[in-house]
Amino acid sequence: MSIVFAADAAPTAAPGNPWLNIGIFALFVAITMVIVFRASRNNKTASDYYAAGRSFTGGQNGAAIAGDYLSAASFLGIVGAIAVTGYDGFMYSIGFLVAWLVALLLVAELLRNTGRFTMADVLSFRLKQTPVRVAAAITTLVVCFFYLLAQMAGAGGLVSLLLDVTDTLGQSLVITVVGALMILYVLIGGMKGTTWVQIIKAVLLIAGAAVMTVWVLALNGFDFSALLAKATEVAENPAILDPGLKYGVSDISKVDFISLGLALVLGTAALPHVLMRFYTVPTAKEARKSVVWAIWLIGIFYLFTLVLGYGAAALVGPAVIAAAPGGVNSAAPLLANALGGPLLLGLISAIAFATILAVVAGLTITAAASFAHDIYASVVKKGKPAPGAEVKVARRTVIVIGIIAIIGGIGANGQNVAFLVALAFAVAASANLPTIVYSLYWKRFTTKGALWSMYGGLASAIILIAFSPVVSGSETSMLKTEAIDFAWFPLSNPGIVSIPLAFFLGWLGTILDKGTEDPAKEAEMEVRSLTGIGAEGATQH
Repeated sequence: MSIVFAADAAPTAAPGNPWLNIGIFALFVAITMVIVFRASRNNKTASDYYAAGRSFTGGQNGAAIAGDYLSAASFLGIVGAIAVTGYDGFMYSIGFLVAWLVALLLVAELLRNTGRFTMADVLSFRLKQTPVRVAAAITTLVVCFFYLLAQMAGAGGLVSLLLDVTDTLGQSLVITVVGALMILYVLIGGMKGTTWVQIIKAVLLIAGAAVMTVWVLALNGFDFSALLAKATEVAENPAILDPGLKYGVSDISKVDFISLGLALVLGTAALPHVLMRFYTVPTAKEARKSVVWAIWLIGIFYLFTLVLGYGAAALVGPAVIAAAPGGVNSAAPLLANALGGPLLLGLISAIAFATILAVVAGLTITAAASFAHDIYASVVKKGKPAPGAEVKVARRTVIVIGIIAIIGGIGANGQNVAFLVALAFAVAASANLPTIVYSLYWKRFTTKGALWSMYGGLASAIILIAFSPVVSGSETSMLKTEAIDFAWFPLSNPGIVSIPLAFFLGWLGTILDKGTEDPAKEAEMEVRSLTGIGAEGATQH
């Protein structure tokens, strides 16, 4: 079954007032830039720049984690997916939320106790520093790149809708502006400035979604069943209430659904920019509290997406959404316009922009920290960089990553951002999660096992994505020309193959490794991860 869109559905003109939209967004940028400047005053050491001097409470950090996690995929992509594919679109919300239980139960507290600034601090604690840090930095950079693609694609789609920018050059220019703003945020504010932007954005996003949710329910007499009935009527397709509209068409699509679920549920506990947030709190107890706050905030928001998605289907219609310049990513802004006209559209769009800016800033500082701390300071300078040199390298890395993200975002423009983020989750779960779990829970785990797991998981995930329908072979592929078709892997998400393969390679590499790691280091890591004793100085060079 599939939704049949009206054949004559023409692309809609820019809703609302473009100048009003630009004005509200400019106001947000100005306010947050002032906050970032104020926060940057204390950025003197690497700890200040990477971990905000460990000065945030559990509640503040939980809000920041929610801000980091509720990306353009959550707001633009999921609402659009629910509006167009109904029940199957809501599975993104379920997967993203359930994933937090894995993060809470498996890694949050132990990671905070063992590490210092980055994921590699934990992975290399009792293994050989140089090869493990290099591998962890590479996987971090790749995951951040995939995630950045999604945010940049969201920026292009949103602005193409708001300003009626339909030509490729105009959308590319918009993505470049977003990338430049992101670079500025991170260069100036570091982790502290980025965290405050995340907190503000989380509050605005949840408040904006709450207002729209109550509004949609009020129009339907606070009767959710009436909303579903209206959505079915407008879509002219009762299948939007049933499972299988997108992932039940064939046996392959059902397997793809399982693969997507695996990636979403296991990927969160391995996302470098989320893991890095646990270092901004002073104690393991606050790290635990961070995750509890994040679960509440994120859970409430994902309940809102169900109402907003079906609200968009009922008040705007799947055909209009699909024909809009931003495609499915336009559902939330179009719903805002249908509810409150140009003013609400401007406010919601500014929040969506804030979402994109805040998340790309968080991703960029994570990638920069990984390169500067794990490659430059720990490998190149053997743990003894000159005073201030590490932060200088991090800032230069920010510029390079920003430029790469802009170029990649222009290439990915037009893709569903929730879908692109799911690919980032699959790469994270394949390249990082097995090594994190083995390092924290398996005493026998060795350096060879870590390297086989990280490189094997990363390579398998990327190769399978490259030769999947995501890149070529279908109308929705990144390479849209039908003449280009080198897709031999049938699934859109590689998680069902690459994640078990990475766990197997970690086990096999360890079993075949004749050497053993330092038992004293292993014992020290166990004590530290469980008690938090000596956590501040956890990284030994």
